[in-house]
Amino acid sequence: MKKNILLGITGSIAAYKAAYLVRFFVKNGYNIKVIMTQSAKEFISPLTLSTLSKNDVLLEFFENGTWYSHVELGLWADLFLIAPATANTIAKMKCGIADNLLLTTYLSARCHVVIAPAMDLDMWHHTSTQDNIKELINRNVEVISVGDGELASGLVGEGRMAEPEFIFNYITDIFNKKQSLDGKKILITAGPTYEKIDPVRYIGNRSTGKMGIALAEECKNRGAEVTLVLGPVTIDIPEGLNIINVQSAEDMAQAVFTNMQEQDIFIMAAAVADYTPAEVSNVKIKKKDGNLELTLKKTTDIAKEVGDRKTNSQVMIGFALETDSELVNAKKKLAKKKFDMIVLNSLKDKGAGFGYDTNKVTIISSKDNKISNYELKSKKKVASDILNELELIL
Repeated sequence: MKKNILLGITGSIAAYKAAYLVRFFVKNGYNIKVIMTQSAKEFISPLTLSTLSKNDVLLEFFENGTWYSHVELGLWADLFLIAPATANTIAKMKCGIADNLLLTTYLSARCHVVIAPAMDLDMWHHTSTQDNIKELINRNVEVISVGDGELASGLVGEGRMAEPEFIFNYITDIFNKKQSLDGKKILITAGPTYEKIDPVRYIGNRSTGKMGIALAEECKNRGAEVTLVLGPVTIDIPEGLNIINVQSAEDMAQAVFTNMQEQDIFIMAAAVADYTPAEVSNVKIKKKDGNLELTLKKTTDIAKEVGDRKTNSQVMIGFALETDSELVNAKKKLAKKKFDMIVLNSLKDKGAGFGYDTNKVTIISSKDNKISNYELKSKKKVASDILNELELIL
């Protein structure tokens, strides 16, 4: 299947290299569309790029009576490459400025974003540029290292855009990596469960499902067929997943057990209720004098059941959210539920746990008891770290 590359070109002398880059992609079977900034036109002709790409080059939101939707462009692309990326564009990306079609598309893109910076030596080493680069990396933008050599100013040093052949191979490696789970069927649980008390009230938790959904998207991007058993969440869900929506722990258990046999891998990321009301009222419980007493019963331990039922060829990853004796409790859970790997995070770590876009995890493998500690990262990057560890097991 051909991949769709969206190439953004900004106003750098290195823009001339984009012609070679487009040719590499087209020659190797990629679909490519080009967005240029107005200043980029001073360095390379849109006609050249449209001829090479076999697509109209896009510069403005409106051209010849046609509106070009930045949202549709972002959804079309499997990868958004900005090469060259000037210091000005990098700064605007960091600040969320959307004053041209390229930047607006970047802010709408759901795909992998890669930039190839190009600027003079002093601009590259300036503290503001380096801070902007670091912030973009934290936001999951991938940065291709600049080259070292003679620059347009006559200075010699870092700042040259990487050569087109290097960039092409770099992007090809990304797509090859993304297919590392090709042919695998993966079931992921995500989000909270809601345990009904009556038609109005329920027992739940603060899980948003962000970590499980990030894992589902990363699995899909690496070529897996993903079934996502999803509790009630309010965030956007990526396309291309087999979604099974559930409410209660029992709903989730039945969905997992029904689809269990055909899976290769289980990732148990949901925050499943341990207890549920023993009796559910069919009508709203009215407020009365005195206290309301609820009797709770245990829910099905989904992870333990899967651990007991899974075959030797099936792999299971579990999660442990702890508040005390974190490592000890995680290791106990790893053994008790027969996980092949467990992902531990603590509510004591700032920026980790429910509701955040970031997470800080420790991964423990059952095979050799290897413990891998990771720093605070976006949940997308944490998902990538988890799957890299999974691939070592596979």
